[in-house]
Amino acid sequence: MAELSHPKGAVMVFGATGGIGRIVAREYGKAGNDVAIMYRSKDDVSKDVAGEITASGRKATRHQCDVTDQEALKTAISDAIEQHGRIHSMVWGAGPLVEQVLIEESSFEQWKKAVDVEVHGFYHATKLLINHMRDHGGGSFVHLGSAGDVSFPPKDVLSVAPKAANESLVKGIAREEGVNNIRANSVLVGVIEAGMFLELTKQGVFTEEWVTEVQKNLALKRWGQPEEIANAAIFLTSDKAAYITGQQINVSGGYGL
Repeated sequence: MAELSHPKGAVMVFGATGGIGRIVAREYGKAGNDVAIMYRSKDDVSKDVAGEITASGRKATRHQCDVTDQEALKTAISDAIEQHGRIHSMVWGAGPLVEQVLIEESSFEQWKKAVDVEVHGFYHATKLLINHMRDHGGGSFVHLGSAGDVSFPPKDVLSVAPKAANESLVKGIAREEGVNNIRANSVLVGVIEAGMFLELTKQGVFTEEWVTEVQKNLALKRWGQPEEIANAAIFLTSDKAAYITGQQINVSGGYGL
Protein backbone atom coordinates (compact mmCIF):
# COMPACT_ATOMS: atom_id res chain seq x y z
CA MET A 1 0.00 0.00 0.00
CA ALA A 2 3.07 2.27 -0.02
CA GLU A 3 2.02 3.82 -3.35
CA LEU A 4 -0.93 5.54 -1.64
CA SER A 5 0.02 8.93 -0.25
CA HIS A 6 -1.56 10.73 2.70
CA PRO A 7 -1.42 14.30 4.02
CA LYS A 8 1.31 15.31 6.45
CA GLY A 9 0.64 14.32 10.03
CA ALA A 10 -0.51 11.11 11.66
CA VAL A 11 -3.40 8.72 11.62
CA MET A 12 -5.17 8.07 14.93
CA VAL A 13 -6.32 4.46 15.36
CA PHE A 14 -8.81 3.67 18.12
CA GLY A 15 -8.86 0.06 19.25
CA ALA A 16 -5.28 -0.27 18.03
CA THR A 17 -4.49 -3.21 20.33
CA GLY A 18 -7.40 -5.36 19.12
CA GLY A 19 -7.10 -8.20 16.65
CA ILE A 20 -8.03 -6.06 13.65
CA GLY A 21 -6.99 -2.65 15.00
CA ARG A 22 -3.43 -3.80 15.63
CA ILE A 23 -3.00 -4.80 12.00
CA VAL A 24 -4.64 -1.58 10.80
CA ALA A 25 -2.18 0.48 12.84
CA ARG A 26 0.79 -1.59 11.67
CA GLU A 27 -0.21 -1.37 8.01
CA TYR A 28 -0.61 2.40 8.23
CA GLY A 29 3.00 2.54 9.39
CA LYS A 30 4.07 0.39 6.45
CA ALA A 31 2.16 2.75 4.15
CA GLY A 32 4.29 5.66 5.33
CA ASN A 33 2.18 7.15 8.11
CA ASP A 34 2.98 8.16 11.67
CA VAL A 35 0.43 6.59 14.03
CA ALA A 36 -1.23 7.58 17.29
CA ILE A 37 -2.12 4.31 19.03
CA MET A 38 -5.32 4.69 21.06
CA TYR A 39 -6.07 1.84 23.47
CA ARG A 40 -7.86 1.07 26.72
CA SER A 41 -6.03 -1.65 28.66
CA LYS A 42 -3.52 -3.72 26.66
CA ASP A 43 -0.37 -1.77 27.48
CA ASP A 44 2.04 -4.56 26.47
CA VAL A 45 0.29 -4.97 23.12
CA SER A 46 0.41 -1.23 22.53
CA LYS A 47 4.19 -1.34 23.00
CA ASP A 48 4.44 -4.20 20.49
CA VAL A 49 2.34 -2.27 17.95
CA ALA A 50 4.49 0.82 18.44
CA GLY A 51 7.59 -1.29 17.89
CA GLU A 52 6.20 -2.65 14.62
CA ILE A 53 5.46 0.86 13.38
CA THR A 54 8.83 2.32 14.35
CA ALA A 55 10.47 -0.66 12.62
CA SER A 56 8.84 0.68 9.45
CA GLY A 57 10.65 3.96 10.00
CA ARG A 58 7.60 5.89 11.21
CA LYS A 59 6.76 7.60 14.49
CA ALA A 60 4.35 5.85 16.87
CA THR A 61 2.88 7.26 20.08
CA ARG A 62 0.72 5.47 22.65
CA HIS A 63 -2.33 6.99 24.33
CA GLN A 64 -4.30 5.06 26.94
CA CYS A 65 -7.92 6.00 27.59
CA ASP A 66 -11.39 4.61 28.18
CA VAL A 67 -13.51 6.07 25.38
CA THR A 68 -16.57 6.17 27.66
CA ASP A 69 -14.74 8.72 29.87
CA GLN A 70 -15.08 12.06 28.08
CA GLU A 71 -12.29 13.79 29.99
CA ALA A 72 -9.87 10.91 29.51
CA LEU A 73 -10.75 10.83 25.81
CA LYS A 74 -10.19 14.58 25.47
CA THR A 75 -6.84 14.35 27.25
CA ALA A 76 -5.65 11.43 25.09
CA ILE A 77 -6.61 13.15 21.84
CA SER A 78 -5.00 16.43 22.93
CA ASP A 79 -1.82 14.56 23.84
CA ALA A 80 -1.73 12.87 20.44
CA ILE A 81 -2.22 16.19 18.65
CA GLU A 82 0.55 17.76 20.74
CA GLN A 83 2.96 14.95 19.88
CA HIS A 84 2.16 14.79 16.16
CA GLY A 85 1.12 18.33 15.34
CA ARG A 86 -1.60 17.18 13.00
CA ILE A 87 -3.99 14.22 12.87
CA HIS A 88 -4.93 13.82 9.22
CA SER A 89 -7.18 10.79 9.70
CA MET A 90 -8.97 8.85 12.41
CA VAL A 91 -9.90 5.16 12.20
CA TRP A 92 -12.52 4.02 14.70
CA GLY A 93 -12.12 0.39 15.69
CA ALA A 94 -12.86 0.58 19.42
CA GLY A 95 -15.37 -1.88 20.78
CA PRO A 96 -15.91 -4.47 23.50
CA LEU A 97 -15.98 -8.23 23.02
CA VAL A 98 -19.59 -8.59 21.91
CA GLU A 99 -21.75 -11.36 23.34
CA GLN A 100 -23.94 -13.21 20.85
CA VAL A 101 -27.53 -12.97 22.08
CA LEU A 102 -31.01 -12.68 20.67
CA ILE A 103 -32.57 -9.22 21.04
CA GLU A 104 -35.21 -10.54 23.44
CA GLU A 105 -32.55 -12.22 25.59
CA SER A 106 -30.18 -9.25 25.75
CA SER A 107 -29.93 -7.21 28.94
CA PHE A 108 -30.04 -3.46 29.22
CA GLU A 109 -26.56 -3.56 30.78
CA GLN A 110 -25.20 -5.32 27.67
CA TRP A 111 -26.97 -2.85 25.40
CA LYS A 112 -25.79 0.20 27.36
CA LYS A 113 -22.16 -0.97 27.36
CA ALA A 114 -22.22 -1.49 23.60
CA VAL A 115 -23.80 1.91 22.92
CA ASP A 116 -21.55 3.75 25.39
CA VAL A 117 -18.40 2.43 23.71
CA GLU A 118 -19.41 2.22 20.07
CA VAL A 119 -21.78 5.18 19.65
CA HIS A 120 -21.04 7.65 22.42
CA GLY A 121 -17.29 7.03 22.10
CA PHE A 122 -17.32 7.59 18.33
CA TYR A 123 -19.52 10.66 18.68
CA HIS A 124 -17.27 12.34 21.25
CA ALA A 125 -14.04 11.44 19.43
CA THR A 126 -15.25 12.85 16.12
CA LYS A 127 -16.49 16.05 17.79
CA LEU A 128 -13.08 16.55 19.36
CA LEU A 129 -11.27 16.03 16.05
CA ILE A 130 -13.51 17.94 13.63
CA ASN A 131 -12.32 21.38 14.74
CA HIS A 132 -8.70 20.20 14.65
CA MET A 133 -9.19 18.97 11.08
CA ARG A 134 -10.93 22.20 10.09
CA ASP A 135 -7.94 24.17 11.38
CA HIS A 136 -5.52 22.03 9.34
CA GLY A 137 -7.23 22.08 5.97
CA GLY A 138 -9.31 18.93 6.26
CA GLY A 139 -9.06 15.30 7.23
CA SER A 140 -10.72 11.93 7.05
CA PHE A 141 -12.70 9.58 9.30
CA VAL A 142 -13.02 5.84 8.75
CA HIS A 143 -15.49 3.86 10.81
CA LEU A 144 -14.97 0.10 11.04
CA GLY A 145 -18.59 -1.01 10.87
CA SER A 146 -20.34 -4.33 10.39
CA ALA A 147 -21.36 -6.26 7.30
CA GLY A 148 -24.47 -6.99 9.37
CA ASP A 149 -25.61 -3.58 8.18
CA VAL A 150 -26.28 -5.28 4.81
CA SER A 151 -27.73 -8.56 6.09
CA PHE A 152 -28.55 -8.85 9.78
CA PRO A 153 -27.02 -11.94 11.45
CA PRO A 154 -29.14 -13.36 14.31
CA LYS A 155 -27.71 -12.80 17.79
CA ASP A 156 -25.42 -9.96 16.67
CA VAL A 157 -27.58 -7.03 17.80
CA LEU A 158 -25.01 -5.74 20.31
CA SER A 159 -22.55 -5.17 17.47
CA VAL A 160 -24.70 -4.39 14.45
CA ALA A 161 -27.19 -1.94 15.98
CA PRO A 162 -24.68 0.43 17.61
CA LYS A 163 -22.53 0.39 14.49
CA ALA A 164 -25.63 1.19 12.42
CA ALA A 165 -26.07 4.36 14.47
CA ASN A 166 -22.51 5.27 13.61
CA GLU A 167 -23.25 4.76 9.92
CA SER A 168 -25.68 7.68 10.21
CA LEU A 169 -23.06 9.75 12.03
CA VAL A 170 -20.62 9.01 9.21
CA LYS A 171 -23.10 10.30 6.63
CA GLY A 172 -23.80 13.36 8.78
CA ILE A 173 -20.11 14.22 9.10
CA ALA A 174 -19.64 13.73 5.36
CA ARG A 175 -22.57 15.99 4.52
CA GLU A 176 -21.84 18.76 7.01
CA GLU A 177 -18.05 18.86 6.88
CA GLY A 178 -17.38 18.37 3.18
CA VAL A 179 -17.23 22.15 2.87
CA ASN A 180 -14.23 21.96 5.23
CA ASN A 181 -12.53 19.23 3.16
CA ILE A 182 -13.33 16.62 5.82
CA ARG A 183 -14.42 13.22 4.55
CA ALA A 184 -16.05 10.29 6.37
CA ASN A 185 -16.54 6.71 5.19
CA SER A 186 -17.09 3.21 6.56
CA VAL A 187 -15.51 -0.17 6.07
CA LEU A 188 -18.12 -2.85 6.73
CA VAL A 189 -16.25 -5.70 8.40
CA GLY A 190 -17.24 -9.27 7.65
CA VAL A 191 -15.98 -12.42 9.39
CA ILE A 192 -12.28 -11.68 9.83
CA GLU A 193 -9.83 -14.31 11.03
CA ALA A 194 -8.69 -12.22 14.00
CA GLY A 195 -9.88 -10.60 17.19
CA MET A 196 -13.44 -11.24 18.28
CA PHE A 197 -14.07 -14.05 15.79
CA LEU A 198 -11.11 -16.09 17.05
CA GLU A 199 -11.93 -15.41 20.71
CA LEU A 200 -15.59 -16.40 20.40
CA THR A 201 -14.62 -19.47 18.37
CA LYS A 202 -12.26 -20.45 21.19
CA GLN A 203 -15.16 -20.05 23.64
CA GLY A 204 -17.31 -22.38 21.54
CA VAL A 205 -19.79 -19.66 20.54
CA PHE A 206 -19.23 -20.20 16.81
CA THR A 207 -19.92 -23.87 16.11
CA GLU A 208 -19.41 -25.92 12.93
CA GLU A 209 -23.11 -25.46 12.21
CA TRP A 210 -22.67 -21.69 12.49
CA VAL A 211 -19.67 -21.79 10.15
CA THR A 212 -21.63 -23.78 7.56
CA GLU A 213 -24.57 -21.38 7.65
CA VAL A 214 -22.43 -18.24 7.43
CA GLN A 215 -20.37 -19.56 4.56
CA LYS A 216 -23.56 -20.21 2.59
CA ASN A 217 -23.96 -16.42 2.55
CA LEU A 218 -20.41 -15.75 1.33
CA ALA A 219 -19.52 -15.36 -2.34
CA LEU A 220 -15.85 -15.93 -1.49
CA LYS A 221 -15.63 -19.17 0.48
CA ARG A 222 -13.04 -18.12 3.04
CA TRP A 223 -12.70 -15.87 6.05
CA GLY A 224 -11.22 -12.42 5.60
CA GLN A 225 -7.83 -11.32 6.87
CA PRO A 226 -7.23 -8.20 8.98
CA GLU A 227 -4.84 -6.86 6.36
CA GLU A 228 -7.79 -6.67 3.97
CA ILE A 229 -9.61 -4.35 6.37
CA ALA A 230 -6.45 -2.27 6.73
CA ASN A 231 -6.08 -1.99 2.95
CA ALA A 232 -9.60 -0.59 2.62
CA ALA A 233 -9.09 1.93 5.42
CA ILE A 234 -5.75 3.07 4.04
CA PHE A 235 -7.29 3.58 0.61
CA LEU A 236 -10.20 5.61 2.01
CA THR A 237 -7.89 8.02 3.85
CA SER A 238 -5.46 8.37 0.93
CA ASP A 239 -5.28 10.88 -1.90
CA LYS A 240 -6.67 8.22 -4.25
CA ALA A 241 -10.01 8.48 -2.41
CA ALA A 242 -10.09 12.28 -2.23
CA TYR A 243 -13.52 12.46 -3.92
CA ILE A 244 -15.13 9.68 -1.87
CA THR A 245 -17.20 10.55 1.18
CA GLY A 246 -20.27 9.24 2.98
CA GLN A 247 -19.75 5.77 1.50
CA GLN A 248 -19.37 2.17 2.62
CA ILE A 249 -16.90 -0.43 1.40
CA ASN A 250 -18.18 -3.87 2.30
CA VAL A 251 -15.13 -6.06 3.03
CA SER A 252 -16.95 -9.30 3.74
CA GLY A 253 -16.35 -11.72 0.87
CA GLY A 254 -19.71 -10.83 -0.63
CA TYR A 255 -21.72 -11.55 2.51
CA GLY A 256 -25.40 -10.87 1.95
CA LEU A 257 -25.37 -10.86 -1.85
